[in-house]
Amino acid sequence: MITYRHHVMSLVAVFLALAVGIVLGGGPLSEIGRADDATAPAAERRADETQRAAALGDEFAGEAAATLYAGGLEAHPTALLTMPGVDEEQAAAVTAQVQAAGGTVSGRYDVREALLDPTERTLVDTLGSQLLTQLPEGLVDTEAPTYVRMGQLIGVAAASTVPAGEEADGDTSAIRESLAGADLLTSVDPDAGRAPLVLVLLGDDADADLVAGLLDGLAQTSAGVVVAGDTTSGRAGGDLELLRANAVSEEVSTVDGVERTLGQVTAVLALIRELDGAGGSFGASGAEGAVPLG
Repeated sequence: MITYRHHVMSLVAVFLALAVGIVLGGGPLSEIGRADDATAPAAERRADETQRAAALGDEFAGEAAATLYAGGLEAHPTALLTMPGVDEEQAAAVTAQVQAAGGTVSGRYDVREALLDPTERTLVDTLGSQLLTQLPEGLVDTEAPTYVRMGQLIGVAAASTVPAGEEADGDTSAIRESLAGADLLTSVDPDAGRAPLVLVLLGDDADADLVAGLLDGLAQTSAGVVVAGDTTSGRAGGDLELLRANAVSEEVSTVDGVERTLGQVTAVLALIRELDGAGGSFGASGAEGAVPLG
């Protein structure tokens, strides 16, 4: 049966497809403003049109967000995992959108530069091996590659496969304390519970293969993972584009454009979608379209 929410989401799909098309330089409204600004340089007119279209898309997404979410994150906490160099305004904005969807950010975890430094691989491997000796057998795959194993350890520390999440326990605390002590991962709230969903925010350029390994392990120890980056990261050569070319993209959802309201709303819709086991690639450069609808 077609519901009111499906009608709204269909409308949003059409509107956002137009908005994204305009931002990329095309679409049926690409001539807006040219008659009035005939004397302005063509590049300047196009820039003005792009800014107006992006602002309109953000405004629409912000106003429609609560309807689209329909409380989809209620009783499903989210863990926020940030990569080095993440934009703090983006982190605050996506946190607000998670709350607008009825959810909570159970805890924030900041990946430190050493964790993604290829020259620190021995430290990452050694610490991972040491932690295995302190954890119950079977909790982490002992045969997994270094960074996949570390991703699993982060998952045990921050995430859960239980849809409602779980309380932190002794194993959780041991991992958090060890990773913090090695300056690999810090936790804002040491008592935070483990969340079924993980929202990963990309920051500065990082080794794509190392990030992919962490995400692979994290996907195995959580109910769903969404990786979000800015518009540039989704373009050729960007961090998100490189991840989308990696096999790990089959295990997580990806969203570009998170510096704008439209991208932030899209990231939260992707989190809700992950609860049903569905992933995808979304945003201006996403293979599945601008937003995850339906």
